[in-house]
Amino acid sequence: MKPRQYAAGALLALPLACVATGEMPPLTAVPGDPQRGRAIVADRQVGLCLLCHSAPIAEERFQGNLAPPLAGSGSRWTAGQLRLRVADSRRIQPGTIMPSYLRTEGFTRVGSAWRGKALLTPQQVEDVVAWLGTLKE
Repeated sequence: MKPRQYAAGALLALPLACVATGEMPPLTAVPGDPQRGRAIVADRQVGLCLLCHSAPIAEERFQGNLAPPLAGSGSRWTAGQLRLRVADSRRIQPGTIMPSYLRTEGFTRVGSAWRGKALLTPQQVEDVVAWLGTLKE
């Protein structure tokens, strides 16, 4: 599938086919790097993933248990499904507490420092998806 270039925050214009199929095409022409993705997930200041999820990152203590474990993600979902979940999980499950990592519009009570800014760049999303894809059970 040919990568479609998405600017951070451009997810409100996502093709409806993404939602219907639960798959999102690559966000960048550069493939994700699993090592960078692991670092993003582990970093509590960048990805914030471990606040809610547990992951096979033994050196990180006090991992979350509010959301499903990330272990086995690569067995449960395709790269396109993982990408949509990370980029904007509300497209799949509107009531989820998981943040939309690329969306910048349609939120309420957003701190002024975060207004108009995505949590991750499209390349960072690709990196996280690449690492999650390596997590096979």
